[in-house]
Amino acid sequence: MQVQPYNRMAHAFLLFLLFSCITSTNIHACKHTERSSLLSFASTVSSPPLNWTTSLDCCRWKGITCNQDGWVTHLLLPSKGLKGGLSTSSLGNLTHLTHLNLSHNSLYGSLENQFFLSLNRLELLDLSYNLLSGELPFSPPSSKIRTVDLSSNHFHGAIPSSFFQQASNLTSFNVSNNTFTGLLDFSSNLFNGNLAPGLGKCSKLQVFRAGHNNLSGLLPGDIYNATKLEEIAIPLSSLHGAISDKIVNLTNLAILDLYINQLSGELPLNLGKLSKLKFVALDFNLLEGALPPSLMNCTNLVELRLGTNNLEGNISMLDFSKLNQLAKLDLRVNNFTGTFPVSLYSCRSLKAIRLTGNNLAGQIQAQILSLKSLSFLSLGFNQFTNLTGAMKILMHCKSLHALMLSGSFKGEGMPADDDMVDFDGFQNLRVLCLVDSRLTGQLPVWLSKLQNLKILLLSGNEITGPIPSWLGTLPRLFYIKLSENRFSGEFPKQLCRLPRLVYEPNITSQVDDTSNEFELPFYFHTLARNPNYYLSSKISSYPATIDLSNNNIVGDIPIEVGQLQFLRGLVLHSNNFSGVIPDQISNLKNLEVLNLSMNHLSGIIPSSLASLTFLKEFNVSYNNLQGPIPTSTQLQSFNASAFEGNPKLCGAPLPNKCDRPNKCIDEDNKKGMGNEIHQLPWFYISSIVLGFIVGFWGVCGSLIINKTWRYAYFRFIYNVQDRLYVMITVRINMIKRKP
Repeated sequence: MQVQPYNRMAHAFLLFLLFSCITSTNIHACKHTERSSLLSFASTVSSPPLNWTTSLDCCRWKGITCNQDGWVTHLLLPSKGLKGGLSTSSLGNLTHLTHLNLSHNSLYGSLENQFFLSLNRLELLDLSYNLLSGELPFSPPSSKIRTVDLSSNHFHGAIPSSFFQQASNLTSFNVSNNTFTGLLDFSSNLFNGNLAPGLGKCSKLQVFRAGHNNLSGLLPGDIYNATKLEEIAIPLSSLHGAISDKIVNLTNLAILDLYINQLSGELPLNLGKLSKLKFVALDFNLLEGALPPSLMNCTNLVELRLGTNNLEGNISMLDFSKLNQLAKLDLRVNNFTGTFPVSLYSCRSLKAIRLTGNNLAGQIQAQILSLKSLSFLSLGFNQFTNLTGAMKILMHCKSLHALMLSGSFKGEGMPADDDMVDFDGFQNLRVLCLVDSRLTGQLPVWLSKLQNLKILLLSGNEITGPIPSWLGTLPRLFYIKLSENRFSGEFPKQLCRLPRLVYEPNITSQVDDTSNEFELPFYFHTLARNPNYYLSSKISSYPATIDLSNNNIVGDIPIEVGQLQFLRGLVLHSNNFSGVIPDQISNLKNLEVLNLSMNHLSGIIPSSLASLTFLKEFNVSYNNLQGPIPTSTQLQSFNASAFEGNPKLCGAPLPNKCDRPNKCIDEDNKKGMGNEIHQLPWFYISSIVLGFIVGFWGVCGSLIINKTWRYAYFRFIYNVQDRLYVMITVRINMIKRKP
C-alpha cells in the first residue's frame, strides 16, 4: 500500500520529462511560414540536393539557423552551386533574418527596394561573386546593417548617397568589380581603415567621394586607372603618402579635393596635363617643394587652394596670366618668397586672394585696381611695407568686402587723417583686420566713414589715446577687438549705443547678413595650422563682441552697457577699471563670455548675474571683490580660478566659506547697492528728530492753541507737584522719629 504513491510520483516525473522534451523541441522548431518561404526560394534555383525535405523542422536544415522562437535568423549558403533567379519575394518574408550569405554562386536578377525594406533586421549581406545586375536600392536593408559585399557582379548606375545616410552602423562596404557609373559617394560616415584596391576596375566611374570619414593609408594605386573619373573628393581624412605621377592618366579630372589629410612629397611635375582641372583643394597637408610651372597650363582653373603646407619657391616668377578663369587663390602659410606676383593682375576673374603667412616683400601696386571683382584680400604676416600707400590704393577697390593685412607693415603708423585726404573709399568693406603689426598713432577719424563695416580687428598694436565716441555710431559694427594696445581714458558711453547691438536687425539687414559669405574661409587668429580656424565663411558665424582687454582704460564700467542686448562677448580684463560691477550687465541675456579679471573692481558680485544662463566663460579674478559669490547653477559651474585673487570673496566654487553673507560689505558695496546701506544712520537720526518734532508740537501746540486744555494741564501739574511734596515731607519726618 505504501508503494503506490511512489509509483504515482515516478509516472508524474516521466510525464514531466516527456513534456519538457516535447516543449523544448517545439521552442526551436521553425515557423510554418518560414518553412514555406525557404521552400519557395529553393524551388526557384537549381542546385545539388540541399536535403531540406528530410525534416519537417527547417531549423535543422543545412545553412539555416533559428532563434529560440523558431524564426530564421541565418541563411548561409555560400559556394553551393546555386543557379537561377534570386527570389527576393520569398526571401523578403524572412523578416527576422540577420545574416544572408549567398556568395560564390550563379544567381541572377536585381535587388528590389521592397526586398530591402522587409529585411529590417539584417546585419550582414554577402551576395558577392554572382550574376546580379541592375541598380542599387535607395536605402540599405536596415539601419542595423554592418557588412555589405556586392562585389564581382554586374551592378551598374550610381550608388545613391541616401544608401549610406541611413546605414549608421555600416563598417564594411565592397562593391568592387562591377560596372557602376556616375556617382560613388561614401561621404560623412564612420568608415575607417585603408581604401581597398578595386576602384580601377570601375571603368565607367565618374565621381568618387569618401570624405569626412576616418580613412587612412595611401591612395590606392589603381584609382589612377579609372580614367573616366571627373571628381576625386576625400577631404577631412588621414590619407598619407605622395600623389602619384600617374594622376596625369585622369585626363577627365575636374575636381581634386583632398584637403585636411597628411599627404606629403612634391606635386606631380606634369600636373598641368590635367587641362580640365577646375577645382584643386590640397590645403592642410604636408606637401613640399615648388609649384610645378606646368600648373599654369590648367587654364580652366577656377579655384586653387594649396594653403598650410610646406611649399616653397619664388611665386613672383610664376606666370598666372593664363589662368583667366581663376576666381580664388589661397596659398597661405607656406614658405613662398618674392613679391606679390604681378601676373596675378591679369587674372581679371579673381575674387579672392590669400597669401598670408609667407615670406613675401615689397609694396602693393596700383595695378591691383584692375581686379574689379576682388572682394577678399589677405596679405598678412609677410614683409610688405608702406601701409599708408597700400590703403590709399585699396580704398578704391569698389568690390572689396574683407581686407586682412595683419602681421605685415610692422612698426608703421596707422594711416592718419592727413594722409587720407578726401577719403571716400572702402564703401563696401565689411571686415578690416590689422592685427599684430605694432602700429602706432591713434584711431583715425576716416574709419568713422565705413558705414558698412561689421568687424574691426586692431589688437596687438601700439595705438594710443582714448577710444573715440564715434565708434559707437557705425550702424553695422558688431565685432570690435581693440585688445593689447595702449588705449587710455574711459569706456565711451557712446559705444553702449551701437545700433547693431541695441536694436533688432530689420528684415533687410538680416537677409544681407545671411547671404554675405566670404569667398574664402575667414579666421581672426594669428597664424595657426588648426583647420577649425578656417572652416567658417559666413559673417554671421562670428559672435557680437566688444574686446578692450590689455589696455589702460580707467573709470567705471558704464551702467549703459546693459543696453547692448545682442552682445555675446564682453572682454575687459587687464585694464584699470574701478568701481563696482554694474547690475545692468544682467540685462545682456545673450552673453556667452564675460571677462572682467585683472582690474580694480570692488564691491560684490551682483546676484542678478546668476540669470545669465548662456555664459560659457566667466572671469572676475584679481580684483577687490568681496562678499558671497551668488548661488546659481551657472556661476558655480566655473572653476575657482575664475574668482581667485579676491581675498574677501567667499562661497563656492572657492574653498573658503562665508561666515555671514554680509559681514564684509564695505563702502564700495554700499555704493554698489545704491548707497542704501551708507544712508542707514541718517535714516535713524532723521526719524528721531521727526518723532521729537511731532511729539513736541502734538502736545505743546495743543496747549498753546486751546485755553481750556492749557488750564487743565497746568492744574494737573500743580496737583501732582503738591502730592509729591506732601509724600516726601511725611517720609522724611518718619525717618527722623526713628531712634
